Amino acid sequence: MKPEILKLIRSKLDLTQKQVSEIIEVSDKTWQQWESGKTEMHPAYYSFLQERLKDKINFDELIVQKTSQKQIFDNYNQNQISKNAEKLAEITHIEERKHAHSGDFKFIDLFAGIGGIRQSFEVNGGKCVFSSEIDPFAKFTYYTNFGVVPFGDITKVEATTIPQHDILCAGFPCQPFSHIGKREGFEHPTQGTMFHEIVRIIETKKTPVLFLENVPGLINHDDGNTLKVIIETLEDMGYKVHHTVLDASHFGIPQKRKRFYLVAFLNQSIHFEFPKPPMTSKDIGEVLESDVTGYSISEHLQKSYLFKKDDGKPSLIDKNTTGAVKTLVSTYHKIQRLTGTFVKDGETGIRLLTTNECKAIMGFPKDFVIPVSRTQMYRQMGNSVVVPVVTKIAEQISLALKTVKQPTPQKNFELELI
Repeated sequence: MKPEILKLIRSKLDLTQKQVSEIIEVSDKTWQQWESGKTEMHPAYYSFLQERLKDKINFDELIVQKTSQKQIFDNYNQNQISKNAEKLAEITHIEERKHAHSGDFKFIDLFAGIGGIRQSFEVNGGKCVFSSEIDPFAKFTYYTNFGVVPFGDITKVEATTIPQHDILCAGFPCQPFSHIGKREGFEHPTQGTMFHEIVRIIETKKTPVLFLENVPGLINHDDGNTLKVIIETLEDMGYKVHHTVLDASHFGIPQKRKRFYLVAFLNQSIHFEFPKPPMTSKDIGEVLESDVTGYSISEHLQKSYLFKKDDGKPSLIDKNTTGAVKTLVSTYHKIQRLTGTFVKDGETGIRLLTTNECKAIMGFPKDFVIPVSRTQMYRQMGNSVVVPVVTKIAEQISLALKTVKQPTPQKNFELELI
């Protein structure tokens, strides 16, 4: 059964993932995997669910409703969404917030990209109540997969209009801070950066938990000043800050990809630990496709550029290759000989990674839809988070929150407008 149908069933009945899993006597983790699309629900379980809930919900009507919804979404193409983005953001967010109360916690998704962080927190029982992303192509991919158009430029969004939430999630851009901020009359040295946008929101909303993601270079960025200002700013606001660097290749993903992660709690008594990498590895050869067409690199480009020097560059892989590949970058489509990794396959013998292979090395499920051009696909994948790593961190945050009683924002999400 499709994940979106399972989500709709649960939201119609106002049940948490734990509650609905108990109805058919499976673990809540099993249900989470079904709802996220990681694994497929066996038809026998769906029949069992129908039997248990037949007096509470009309399953045939539900599927028709979901199909009609999808048809409405499919009527909008990239250009229409770009032209009507803010209006569609309002409409889709209103619909989304109607079901927010059925989640274990509520979160907002800033600098959302294509929704890798959102997917990770939803798997752990969260409900998204606000998202923001400035890139129109990323918005289209986000919309296609989640049915919600993110709002645009976060600097133009009033913090008071953002719904109350338990967790603020953001993969924010890395920018240097002003060394002379206060002397020049700025409110704070973060002024003018995207981190400052996070600060102004949490100042207004008193957000209980923060999850931030960035490149590992943040640690030494601007001679360490950037991270120093971030931590000091959050600590001055009352947050207890935890941060680390994790490598995706230690989480069963065939890609060497280190990223910086920061988690902060307003409640100083909350005990939190980052997930310990299971140190499970996966060989890149396991996820490669065979006899691929359409991704080939021309023989001319191979001779005149890729292999113009006999220096072992670029990296070539095939189905027998073990270990993880180098970090996928957003400029992969430019076919860089020094940093690129290419596959021995295709019409000319050498090709680029396919969409499915990129999804595999970023940890996205197979049914995640990439509705944009190949160039945009590489940009979106190269800029995204690795989903399984963030999912593990979100799981640790969820567990930490369950150890204390957190105040839940009392807002009517059906009536809240941006």
